[in-house]
Amino acid sequence: MKTVHVTVAGRVQGVGYRAWCRDEAVRRGLSGWVRNCASGEVEAVIAGEPAIVDHMLAALWTGPLVASVSAVDVGASDDAPNGEFVVRATA
Repeated sequence: MKTVHVTVAGRVQGVGYRAWCRDEAVRRGLSGWVRNCASGEVEAVIAGEPAIVDHMLAALWTGPLVASVSAVDVGASDDAPNGEFVVRATA
């Protein structure tokens, strides 16, 4: 299993990015969560098979049609989510 903490910057709030992220993660069988940040970024923890997590990280650069991603910062995570990928409340 691979677990990462991700921060996505750009035009990613108010464009359906969290719902898109959840749908993509569920489709891939990943666990974790996604939420908006007060800073205007989107934050997520993504867990699953390493190759599938890597494919999800690549997809985060695209997002939904009206999103415009300028950065995807990936780091280690101490969180170990399991179960369904969910949308959390804004941090």
